[in-house]
Amino acid sequence: MSPAPGATLPAELLSEVQAWLGEDPDPGARAELEELVRQGDERELRARFDHPLTFGTAGLRGPLGAGPARMNRAVARRTTAGLVTHLLAPAQRTGTGAGPGVVVGHDARHLSAEMAEDAARVVASRGLRAWWLKSALPTPITAFGVRHFAAFAGVVVTASHNPAADNGYKVYLSDGAQVVPPHDEDIASSAAKSAVPSDEQLSGPFGDRLVEVDEEELLAAYCRAALAAAGAESTPAVRDRLRCVYTPVHGTGGAVLPRLMEEAGFAPPAVVAAQAGPDPDFPTAPFPNPEEPGVLDLALADAERLSADLVLANDPDADRLAVAVRTDEGRYRVLSGDEVGALLADHLISSTSGEDRLVATTVVSSTMLSDLAVQRGIAYVETLTGFKWVARAARLRPGHRLLFGYEEALGYAVTDAVADKDGMSAAVVVADMAARAKAAGRSLLDRLDELDAALGVHATRQWSLRLPGSDAGEEMGKLMSNWRSAPPARLGGHEVAKVRDLAHGEGDLPPTDLLVFYLDGQGRVVMRPSGTEPKLKVYFEAKTDPCCMADLGEARRLAASRLHELQQAVSALLDLQAGP
Repeated sequence: MSPAPGATLPAELLSEVQAWLGEDPDPGARAELEELVRQGDERELRARFDHPLTFGTAGLRGPLGAGPARMNRAVARRTTAGLVTHLLAPAQRTGTGAGPGVVVGHDARHLSAEMAEDAARVVASRGLRAWWLKSALPTPITAFGVRHFAAFAGVVVTASHNPAADNGYKVYLSDGAQVVPPHDEDIASSAAKSAVPSDEQLSGPFGDRLVEVDEEELLAAYCRAALAAAGAESTPAVRDRLRCVYTPVHGTGGAVLPRLMEEAGFAPPAVVAAQAGPDPDFPTAPFPNPEEPGVLDLALADAERLSADLVLANDPDADRLAVAVRTDEGRYRVLSGDEVGALLADHLISSTSGEDRLVATTVVSSTMLSDLAVQRGIAYVETLTGFKWVARAARLRPGHRLLFGYEEALGYAVTDAVADKDGMSAAVVVADMAARAKAAGRSLLDRLDELDAALGVHATRQWSLRLPGSDAGEEMGKLMSNWRSAPPARLGGHEVAKVRDLAHGEGDLPPTDLLVFYLDGQGRVVMRPSGTEPKLKVYFEAKTDPCCMADLGEARRLAASRLHELQQAVSALLDLQAGP
């Protein structure tokens, strides 16, 4: 007689799986777990149950699949139940001035629409209003909606730029910015104590507690705010002469950005046909992050064919922006996030006034923004990685307002109407800058030359070590521990003059797993585990002194050489530590 299904599994694991099966509302997910039980696959079941998803840099994020360590409808329902419990606590309801409800949106990924509808119905079933965006729309629209409706909170189901197999769940608080401790911890704790709401509980009717948002009205309001950020100094004729190529990389930006550009007075951008419509499988971009090699190839090819001035690219949920600029030789140079950040900061500082202005970026971004702020007499704040910190930078400098914030991973905030990174409003401002430069016979690259000469070259590069397997988190922890306990004395031929360890926090910065190695005044190396993917991320910066324009080429070559040396040194050390 063959053993009963699951007979070889430990009793406590089988009990946990069966309890989950009793609550999971998705027949496909239940069948997936039942098959693993039938096979007696203890290793895979432990991967699904031993380490449930937790709030990271940008909320919950992980592979689609069954169980608490995967993204699925049960996780979305239970997390939303925890969110509502948190919002209804007396401490959260007093003094917020926010409306008794939650804005719920989603991107175009697999199961995003279903998980968003589940979340909206959980909110309504618990007595709060759910402003439900039924269409797949960019993440910044949900963030904007939180402030627009003066809501208690916002939820958007998205995995941003992760691969097609992933999905995620992001939470905004009443200020419109992403959730931070201790709120995320309380939401998670409340969710862990909650049963998964059943189909019967979510069947309604909910009356006016489940509101299908007038998306046209919301988009019109968003567009007005985004256009205000771009200013009105450029005449339509100047903007109309700019030739742009745009790609939403199979995401949601195509529903908004072309409209936004036209309303701003630009000629309609040429949209990359193969990437124009939402497609959750990302057929031309397995890693749909504009920073990844090859993702911009189709857009660059179109730009070359059309002799476009500018290439703009959003990631699939349109909260990030990549930019490429045509050179004098007719080729295209893709700008780094730090370069776009410097250009935007320079432009916004130059076109505004007031002693209350503040700029902010993260500890892993270029130090050029800090140097620019000193030069211009503008307040500056350095935050942890994640826009949940950048968006709240003004709280650290009472009496100031956030004029501009960015992170090197292509995230920019150019308007306070969205308390998060927004790749669409940033795109309009970049296009405006490019149109002005073109009208003056210049380009954005000319302005970058001037900034590099005045402030010194700040060459940056980001490199990731992707770790496979379910134990990737443990491996990253070991690597960080090794570098923390025995930091290198030299990197790339430069002495490590100082090690900055943020494990216990520092000043305004909360504790985080991050190390900074300063190299005798000539640059630095920053190392941290990714909060959204199984990767160890390393950031390199090489600096030179300010120079005259005639010496700029040599300064850039020197900085590039230093970057290469640093990356080679760190790569070699990581290979040794990760080896047998």
